[in-house]
Amino acid sequence: MSAEIINPPQLCKPKGFAHGVKAGPFVYLGGQTALNADYQIVPGGIVEQFVQAFGNVLATLAHAGGKPTDLIDVTIYLTDVDDYQRNGREIGKIWREMAGTEYPAMAGVGVTQLWQPEALIEIQGVAYIGDAVE
Repeated sequence: MSAEIINPPQLCKPKGFAHGVKAGPFVYLGGQTALNADYQIVPGGIVEQFVQAFGNVLATLAHAGGKPTDLIDVTIYLTDVDDYQRNGREIGKIWREMAGTEYPAMAGVGVTQLWQPEALIEIQGVAYIGDAVE
């Protein structure tokens, strides 16, 4: 089995990392912060950053041939868990708009800092895309 690097052209060009790696029927989605294509963290708070970060994850998954319902595991790293929880209803609504209501196994982890100092959230995941794109 060989691995295929997944780097969607609409995301920032990776420097020292891959946005995703497809290995067999699995897609390993690298941690995505709210970086836009210009290498800037989107302005706003946790909600705006969630939209960008999760959009980056889904763009990578789509480029690998998958869809949101193929996600089997998602980990969300947060610099302020309380802020995320305060905005949980809105973030949940956005999740359902972007990915539907089939939820993967998930974990939320509080951290002191992410790679970009202004980043509030980082999302990584694993998807199973099965035989359809083998």
